[in-house]
Amino acid sequence: MTSLSSLDADRIPVQPSPQLMSSPVLLTGSHLRTYEAIFRHPAAQNLQWHDVLALFRHIGQVEEETNGNLKVTRHGRVLVLHPPRSKDVGATEELMALRHFLERSAVATPVAPVPDGAHWLLVIDHHEARIFRTEMDGAHPKRIRPHQPAHLNHTPNSKDFTRGQEKPDPTTFFEPVAQALAAAGPVLVFGHGKGNASEMDQFIAWAKVHHPALAGRIIGAQVVDDHHLNESQLLGKAREFYAHAPQV
Repeated sequence: MTSLSSLDADRIPVQPSPQLMSSPVLLTGSHLRTYEAIFRHPAAQNLQWHDVLALFRHIGQVEEETNGNLKVTRHGRVLVLHPPRSKDVGATEELMALRHFLERSAVATPVAPVPDGAHWLLVIDHHEARIFRTEMDGAHPKRIRPHQPAHLNHTPNSKDFTRGQEKPDPTTFFEPVAQALAAAGPVLVFGHGKGNASEMDQFIAWAKVHHPALAGRIIGAQVVDDHHLNESQLLGKAREFYAHAPQV
């Protein structure tokens, strides 16, 4: 099994290729599932090395060295892997090294300055996303609704058919939400449900992959019954959270 000494995320950076620097890679399908599994808490079980290597080949460059080691390069960071003796990533140290490499090699999205004291609230479900400035009373939230295709090709038994209607497409729904929050300060997220049934959880997981800078500014996520709370009550809950949040 690969040992911690074979996972070297702190090698001297090399010059990244212009293509890697200028073209952010969007993750979908098996690559997205592998990325999320690496960051999952508690640690993922049965995370396979061939899936990890496929992810690295997708987001960076993988070269086999003369001694059989695999050198992964991404945005100037280098990770060296010894050929694994097991098909699974087994040790916690190995998983943490993979996480650290992905975090250190990510390209942060530039963030515009925001006014002091600007606190943001995102209320999101599969119907729409609402974005509030919590210190502004009576202001109308920015509303973003998922794109509805002209023809729905999924049946109620489809894996993409959830909660009684078509599941929003992450690219057409989450990306406009992320863009609307690109210049925001701290963000609190409200939603309902858990796991795959929670658009809140899905958005946060998606943001960690596609907009890590935004994900880093999400300071809290709370499950609320937003269908039975009016906007004043939602803002009241958000202000209470920010009042007790440290150094926000």
